[in-house]
Amino acid sequence: MAESSSRRQRPRAIVVATLLASTLLAAGCARFDERATTPFEPEPTAGGFAHIRPAEPTDEPPDDEASEELGPCDDPDPAVIATCLEPVTGIAVLPSGEAALAAERATGRIVEVAPDLDPVEILSIDVDASSGGGLLDIALSPAFGEDRLLYALITTPSDNRVVRIAPGDVAKPLLTGLPRGSSGNAGALAFASDGSLLVRTGDGGDPASATNPASLGGKVLRLGSLNPSSAQPPEVIAAGARGTGGICPDPGTGTIYITERTPSGDQLLEVLGDGSLRPLWSWQGSEGASECAVVGNDIAVVLTDTEAVAFLTRDEDTGLISGDPVRAAEGRFGKLHGAAVGLAGEIWSGTVNKDIGEPVETDDRVVLIPSGGGGGVGPD
Repeated sequence: MAESSSRRQRPRAIVVATLLASTLLAAGCARFDERATTPFEPEPTAGGFAHIRPAEPTDEPPDDEASEELGPCDDPDPAVIATCLEPVTGIAVLPSGEAALAAERATGRIVEVAPDLDPVEILSIDVDASSGGGLLDIALSPAFGEDRLLYALITTPSDNRVVRIAPGDVAKPLLTGLPRGSSGNAGALAFASDGSLLVRTGDGGDPASATNPASLGGKVLRLGSLNPSSAQPPEVIAAGARGTGGICPDPGTGTIYITERTPSGDQLLEVLGDGSLRPLWSWQGSEGASECAVVGNDIAVVLTDTEAVAFLTRDEDTGLISGDPVRAAEGRFGKLHGAAVGLAGEIWSGTVNKDIGEPVETDDRVVLIPSGGGGGVGPD
């Protein structure tokens, strides 16, 4: 990864990571291989989640002229906080709120990003990036401050799967056997308010799998709670999720929302208690609805194809969408993907311009977008 000289002159104070894990999950066609007997074994590299210490202070005085010159990885937009990455498909804000982990789809790298600091590789997982697969999403354990567990949705040569990652250890399969196809491999992870892990699976290129009870494609799955039993099967809490999309539970009410991205149109839907899906908003044609996030009374939906984030406001009584969505950052950063909420309600997102857009010199990037439909926000 390229670095500019001006960025290297900035102080490096990195907040981070040492992760641990234990038990795993299996059931039906989704199996857990505790002995790692399969030939595909994702393995962290580059030191796992070792602590990264701040750099020693330099005796060299700052060069004012050099600091004003932008290097190849310096983006003049103040809302851009990380540059020169590969396409970013997942974002997880660290508990401090001052930094986040960003997942690169094709490389399997997870890097820590923060305003005014160069991205730092935390680990790398072996993935199969063909057919739009790879490192698809990441999520931090709700008890990350204590257990340091990281979860990832990845593609292997044979399937899509959820793995759990501990410091200095191999990535342990938690849920395997998710359909993998020539398309439709994207999916999403999120933790519910009760501590269970939610998985929004893609249809693996087979639209019929969404309504097929024998397939885990096109479903919303619940993986127990923290440290689930290896004998506990995943619970199918909703079926019929078309195409690919994101998932975003409301941390206050527990209500779960998903997005659908299909060639015929995109939707935002609510997962009801009986397992049905209630449409809340539909877009005509494909705007590329991908990840989503609940921000107060709004639901932020990343629209990859139309290069924007849509904020949809819910009616407090009915839960339905009231009024038209407000778009933020439209056309400002190119193709966006990934959505995570910061401590101030801002949306952390990443770009995938190297995959499907028109990349600029500093792509791909991690950006900050304020809630409520603003165009973008720079770091304080």
